[in-house]
Amino acid sequence: MKNKLKIQIWSDIMCPFCYIGKRRIEEALSQFEHKEAVAIEWKSFELDASFIPSADDNLIEHLAEKYRKDIDWAQTMVDNMTQNAKEAGLDFHFEKAVLANSHNAHRLLHLAKKNDLANELEELFFKAYLTDGKDLNSLNTLSELGIAVGLQADAVAQVLHSNNYSEDVKQDIQEANAIGAQGVPFFVFDNKYAISGAQPTTAFLQTLEKVWQEGQFDSKVTLLNTSTDTSCDINGCD
Repeated sequence: MKNKLKIQIWSDIMCPFCYIGKRRIEEALSQFEHKEAVAIEWKSFELDASFIPSADDNLIEHLAEKYRKDIDWAQTMVDNMTQNAKEAGLDFHFEKAVLANSHNAHRLLHLAKKNDLANELEELFFKAYLTDGKDLNSLNTLSELGIAVGLQADAVAQVLHSNNYSEDVKQDIQEANAIGAQGVPFFVFDNKYAISGAQPTTAFLQTLEKVWQEGQFDSKVTLLNTSTDTSCDINGCD
């Protein structure tokens, strides 16, 4: 195989299953014999591009209203998600979560991608939102996180105080729609096979081995694994 085995991952930092999925693909790669020949490309997906954040936002109330359920139902869903995260080695604190519109974060991720720092910034964004309760609506917070992974302060400021990379975010979403991605995380292996949702580590490892053994790449995507309860879509997280 002359080219690297490429994995494209569509995600949104507002999606808890995306962080869990990140950990599971990382675990699969740690067990994959040819991991040094794998390249990951992060792609943007906005679960709620029209969301307007407010100081009065409350995650539990937001979920209850979104799904037209009661508060107890929303709390149970959050508790179950927290347990899923623990099983993946993550520590979610939804009680501190600040609801955000992720568009600016996605734009900054494209700058990070240009500088080969997308994976590092994805990690910091997920942790900031899902664990640390940081406000990702704040340009100051985004700037601090961008600089923390090694981006130049002036380049970060130029992106955050402009519309730079907005078209790149839009293009990623259009690509997701074109291949039938209805929610995230969504993983595409060398444009040949796809996995939808934060599937078990074994599913990722088996797909890695399958693609490597076949040694041929096809532009048509075949969905191997899908689930309605391990991903987030525009209607929320199941």
